[in-house]
Amino acid sequence: MRILRVRSIVPPAAPTPDTESRPEIDAIVETMIYLYTESRRITKGLASQFGLTGPQLTVIKLLETFENLSLSSLSERIRAQNSTVTGIIDRMERESLVRRERSTADRRVVHISLSEKGQKLAKQIQVEPMEIFRGALQSLSHAELRDLLRIMNKLQRYVRTHVADGAMDAAPSEET
Repeated sequence: MRILRVRSIVPPAAPTPDTESRPEIDAIVETMIYLYTESRRITKGLASQFGLTGPQLTVIKLLETFENLSLSSLSERIRAQNSTVTGIIDRMERESLVRRERSTADRRVVHISLSEKGQKLAKQIQVEPMEIFRGALQSLSHAELRDLLRIMNKLQRYVRTHVADGAMDAAPSEET
């Protein structure tokens, strides 16, 4: 069992939100949780239609886009440890969906690409779950997008600086 180590998200010197802004903060947090939960639900539902898990669907769509990724790069893109991604790739390789190739430049590096079967499956999956969110974002003006990106980056930096190293290691895997 891994232990999640998290520093205090609200540093002692940080001001507490005034009672007037508290409802907005709560609404934003609830919206973020809703969007995260919906993205996982959509991915899982779509993946099951094709006999895949959510992470496998994500890998297939990433490899369809980028064609060839190192195991480390793939791990970084799906926000999972190399060991977790190795397990996902092992199962996908057994199903002949992906293939591994060692880099000729650096034998420690393993490149992952879709097999012919994986490419055919990727083409069958017409709607990438994130397209729903892309569509919603496209409804915003350029100024709104710029402001949202600036704010999201600020939130991301805050969380990264207040979550101890290794906290991502404790994230549960859907691959079982």
